[in-house]
Amino acid sequence: MKNKLLNVKGKLLSLERPVVMGILNVSPDSFFAGNRRQHESATNRRIETMISEGAAIIDIGGYSTRPNATDVTPEEEWRRLEPALNILLKNYPAIPSSIDTFRTTIAKRAVKEYGVSIVNDISGNSKDEKMFELIAELNVPYILTHFCQMSQSTEQTATARLHTKDSLDPLRVTPQTIQQSTENTRYQEDVLLYFAKKLQTLRFLGVNDVILDPGFGFGKSLDQNYELLRCLPDFSLLFTCPLLVGISRKSMISKLLDNTKDECLNGTTVLNTCSLLYGADILRVHDVKAAVEVIKLVEKIKK
Repeated sequence: MKNKLLNVKGKLLSLERPVVMGILNVSPDSFFAGNRRQHESATNRRIETMISEGAAIIDIGGYSTRPNATDVTPEEEWRRLEPALNILLKNYPAIPSSIDTFRTTIAKRAVKEYGVSIVNDISGNSKDEKMFELIAELNVPYILTHFCQMSQSTEQTATARLHTKDSLDPLRVTPQTIQQSTENTRYQEDVLLYFAKKLQTLRFLGVNDVILDPGFGFGKSLDQNYELLRCLPDFSLLFTCPLLVGISRKSMISKLLDNTKDECLNGTTVLNTCSLLYGADILRVHDVKAAVEVIKLVEKIKK
């Protein structure tokens, strides 16, 4: 049976009814123009709006993971995050927050100095191998994302080409280059095996509160993204962890519909509806009000 309770700073967050995680991206090159807010007043308004519209969690990130985004140093990432973290701590201390980072140094400071409740690591411990140990130390919920897990045959092929200029080193994949690694002949099997192995390690370290994120858009072709969406019910059958879906305004929508990111709200709403019907517990979105309405409608249908 799926775990529907998360221990968030000593309080239980219920997922008996799905909740919305609002995206607060403070990087200047976010793929969604509506998230490019650098002034503190604009950041505060964004947080206030998301909470008023029904966001249960605020997810803050300072490192853009869109394709071809510029890599930034840990110092620059923290410089972007700190003003927003100050606002959350000062003005909204009761609202659970998550830090969207793959760096242990950033995650540790955010949790210990600013009371952040959850760590959202898009790399699944692959970019900073100390992350799992840190999560066990911090005793906070962890969002485990599927990140560029190649099939064995694909990985062997990539390794054989390791020293050529056009090869992709699976150990050096970055958020910016991950879309180069979409070749996979055992895709669904590998995603589920990836989570099983990672969860085994986390459980061994004593981490109990884990949220699974299938990682839509990370190292997946257009068809693979929709294949993954169709197999979401398998997550509830095979794992007891809550399921997070972050599909908001992603290229799997814009490419299929041939429109811009700013025109993807309708497509996002449709896929969020499917995700809820397939077992999603958390919707990570840019448009909180629309997602809250989707949850209300789907809940009514289920009754």
